[in-house]
Amino acid sequence: MKVRVTEQGVVVPKELLEGIEEVEIRRENGWIVVIPTVKHDPILGLGQNPVECSAPDAAEHHDRYIYGSL
Repeated sequence: MKVRVTEQGVVVPKELLEGIEEVEIRRENGWIVVIPTVKHDPILGLGQNPVECSAPDAAEHHDRYIYGSL
């Protein structure tokens, strides 16, 4: 797809942005890159509400508790 660059810049067609609410635009190595931004990254929430159990070393040796002796 080709679009004309105007005095204001370029308009990206909405159908290319379906389901996207916000993008980051940057220039990298001569390319213009449009990257969808993520409002909430579930990875950042890991460990915020840890499970409590009677095994004090469960974080370090979780495989042992899940699969038995290794």
